[in-house]
Amino acid sequence: MINDFITMMAAGVFALIVVFAARHALKKATGRVLPKWVMPVCAGLAMLATAVRAEYRWFPDFRAQMPASVVVVQQGAESALWRPWTYLAPIVTRFVALDRAQITHPAPGIAQTDLLLIARWQPLQVVPVAYDCAKGARTDLFGGATVNPDGTTSGPAWLPLAADDAGLKAACNGG
Repeated sequence: MINDFITMMAAGVFALIVVFAARHALKKATGRVLPKWVMPVCAGLAMLATAVRAEYRWFPDFRAQMPASVVVVQQGAESALWRPWTYLAPIVTRFVALDRAQITHPAPGIAQTDLLLIARWQPLQVVPVAYDCAKGARTDLFGGATVNPDGTTSGPAWLPLAADDAGLKAACNGG
């Protein structure tokens, strides 16, 4: 968050310097002066544009830094009244990912892994899960719950999933 703030402030200062230089050059060359309101307006627009760009670039930049084995299984895009441009193009502020390199098979037809809950300006949360590939189901393995060798769990019951569930596909079919 502090990086975004520093970048935004730097963009504003840079815009001020550019407008100041343009104003000075225009005055020297033609004797005319830009109106005084141009400098703060340009600085404000530069700061706003930088902040908007940072919001939209967070997900693609974060995704690009992740290993190739990580699959994004769900995205959470949002719009907000105080960011009216998000009604045209919602911003991805959170997503769920699954690392295929971390999948284990505690029982035949069962894929066990962690779901990574990632949100902007929030700490990473990890949810241990197991997928029953044959039945198309998932269970969360909270509180030390495990998958038994026969495919049953010591924790919550299996929850049926749609056949096209992205997490099920990533865990059972490699993505």
